[in-house]
Formats: sequence, C-alpha cells, structure tokens
Amino acid sequence: MGYGRVSGDVTRGLAADRVDRLHDLARAAAADGEDDLARRYVRRARRVAERHRLTLPKRFRRFTCDRCDAYLRPGRNARVRTRDGHVVVTCDCGGQARYPYETRIQGVSDAKS
Repeated sequence: MGYGRVSGDVTRGLAADRVDRLHDLARAAAADGEDDLARRYVRRARRVAERHRLTLPKRFRRFTCDRCDAYLRPGRNARVRTRDGHVVVTCDCGGQARYPYETRIQGVSDAKS
C-alpha cells in the first residue's frame, strides 16, 4: 500500500512556519555576535521560501541583505538614513535597500467629511 500525497497547502504552511523559525534563529544568532551562523539561517530560510514559492515576510526582507545574506542590525552592521520619501539601509558589504515611506502631518485628520 502506497503513501498518500501531502497537500500543497499543508507543505506551504509548514514551510512558512520554518521560515519564521529560521528568522527568529537568525535574529538570536546576530544578537549573540554569531554573524556567520545568522547568515546560514538567512540563506536556508530564503531557500525554503524559493522551493515552496513563498513570499518572504516583510519583517524578514527588511532585516536581511540581498547581496550578502547578512542579518542586518542597524548601528552594528547596517547604516540607516532617510532621504526624500524613502529610507536607505546600507549593509557593510555595500548593498543598499530603499523602502518608501509617507510623511504624516500631525493634527490633520484622514477622515472624510
């Protein structure tokens, strides 16, 4: 008797859980100063996401370097600067990432009258 096939939704859910766990491990390793171990966790998480066609969570994408797979810690191995309408995060390897932001004026209501 053969084994049943596991549904794609189940494997994608397990893969998403594994990516989250690897992100937590990478953050802990980077906090302990083990940058090489954190880099291995980031690479493994990216590979799992690619294999199961997952989009990486925003909190993961914002704290990893696309060029060297380092887990970014602002002030330690990354520089964060604000420019006209976007934030520029520069890794020690020279890789840059830009993220847009909107400025909000305090005291102005967004509600329609």
